[in-house]
Amino acid sequence: MNKKPGTSKDSADRLVRGIKRKTRKHYSSEEKIRIVLAGLRGEESIAALCRREGIAESLYYAWSKEFLEAGKRRLAGDTAR
Repeated sequence: MNKKPGTSKDSADRLVRGIKRKTRKHYSSEEKIRIVLAGLRGEESIAALCRREGIAESLYYAWSKEFLEAGKRRLAGDTAR
């Protein structure tokens, strides 16, 4: 058997990346809104909220920014129907 050093580790890394990619959770719009509103209520810290929901804080802040910008556009009447 002529295996190159590190080959089994490389294949294991590829397997783990493939599993992570397949198991990534997708959130519906309703779930995103619920999480953002919970953060805006301020009953718990954003860090605690994100830990409880299993998301990164950066993802929460991206959703929050998107949510607030969509609200501004809607109030300004800039929506295309």
